Amino acid sequence: MDLISNYKAVKNKIDTLKKKVTLIAISKTFSIEYIQPILDLGHTDFGENKVQESKKWISVKKNSPLLKLHLVGKLQRNKVKYIFDIFDVVHSLDSIPLAIELDKQEKIRKKNLDYFIQVNLGNENQKSGVFINDLDDFFNFCKTNTNLNIIGFMCIPPMQEDPIFFFKKLKEISNKYNLPNLSMGMSGDYTLAIECGATHVRIGSEIFGKRSV
Repeated sequence: MDLISNYKAVKNKIDTLKKKVTLIAISKTFSIEYIQPILDLGHTDFGENKVQESKKWISVKKNSPLLKLHLVGKLQRNKVKYIFDIFDVVHSLDSIPLAIELDKQEKIRKKNLDYFIQVNLGNENQKSGVFINDLDDFFNFCKTNTNLNIIGFMCIPPMQEDPIFFFKKLKEISNKYNLPNLSMGMSGDYTLAIECGATHVRIGSEIFGKRSV
């Protein structure tokens, strides 16, 4: 597998659509040594699914002030205190208790991150995310009771269903709340997501190949 060729192919697909999009290279389980060719090309936005995976980025971030690390997986409240030294953006804000804990830790650490609210568009009980019927209350709580910098919405469409319907739905939600950023689209559907208004796409296997675990 040619990592650089894969990366450039993804970039070309995005460039062809002529949209302003942040490509988040999802590097979970891969070592910095494996990722290094993409770093050497000057790519700055990377994503991890788990807080503990971020340890590999500590020394890299010290030497790369422009590098931005995105947490795209589920964030548990007991892990919140560990994210501030390394992550810049959280894509999985999904509950009031989590919002309260993040706000508390931001005040303690005197550091602010950017947040996407994860929306559970398919009302899937096994998935994280705020149900659409609860979104008004959740959004208003965050705006009234916290100082979290919410920049947009994130979704993971249900498997085996047409993602375009859900991408368009999230775009409607972003318009309603006047938040321009949309984190949607992964390796199998990111061009469709971009056509529906995605501003951030999360690409793993199409760049790095299949993970060993």
